[in-house]
Amino acid sequence: MTDGVPFAKAHGLGNDFILVDEHHRPSDLGTWTRRLCDRHVGIGGDGVLLYAARPSNAAVGMRLVNADGSDGEISGNGVRCLASFMVWKGWMPARHVVETVPGPRAVDVEALGGARFRVVTDLGPPILESGAIPVTLAPPAASVVNHVLQAGGESVTVTATSLGNPHCAVFLEEVASDALVARLGPALESHPFFPRKTNVEFVTVTGPGELRARFWERGVGATRASGTGAASAAVAAMLKGLAGRRVRVVCDGGALDVEWPEGGRVRQTGEAEVLFEGEWQGPASG
Repeated sequence: MTDGVPFAKAHGLGNDFILVDEHHRPSDLGTWTRRLCDRHVGIGGDGVLLYAARPSNAAVGMRLVNADGSDGEISGNGVRCLASFMVWKGWMPARHVVETVPGPRAVDVEALGGARFRVVTDLGPPILESGAIPVTLAPPAASVVNHVLQAGGESVTVTATSLGNPHCAVFLEEVASDALVARLGPALESHPFFPRKTNVEFVTVTGPGELRARFWERGVGATRASGTGAASAAVAAMLKGLAGRRVRVVCDGGALDVEWPEGGRVRQTGEAEVLFEGEWQGPASG
């Protein structure tokens, strides 16, 4: 019998991840991730977070692999989950840095009792220029606001942004139904306007300083929450003049608070919870 692979399971507002030390990374990472994330024959999750703790630098490296085995640049909920796990294990101080593909993200972790935490994350400045998001807009533009696309057999108006990963927000009068998310989500995710595909936010302004958002995440599908998605929805609402510089984004799984001072960096506050640890005894290749 071979030793199992240690893992932890955590979630941020129902957006759940499997956390694995990078030393246990298998050669066939994509197939292995798909098996682990399968909710019937695996552990179940929206993605795998491979981590490398560097306590001497108060930093932890993070690599996100989506549930379909594709690489993801960053996940806001994933950052909070990993930061919470590091503090829960005593491997990192409350204030440390999560090193993601787009760059370092500073976090401040507050214990709420048990294995629940509130985390403030510096997500950095939003990326607004069309070529950097990226989108195939000609000529390039300083921002992509209210751009009309043909998707799913209809005209859809999107506002595109990036927080290290591409996003587009669709604003609706009513909260998006499951059917709408399932129809337009994949149509926009793989639209040729987005050469690296995109995450999709369906956003409704529900009151002063409050948005309601539902998500279709690239490489995952519908999720109960999205950290960078909620932040991107907030940035898009601010660009469109629909929200002030502080806004609460209500997701299916809970709320995230987002601040974006003009010309500044995006800060997000939300909860995460470490659920359990275990050992994966299944195959290393799917």
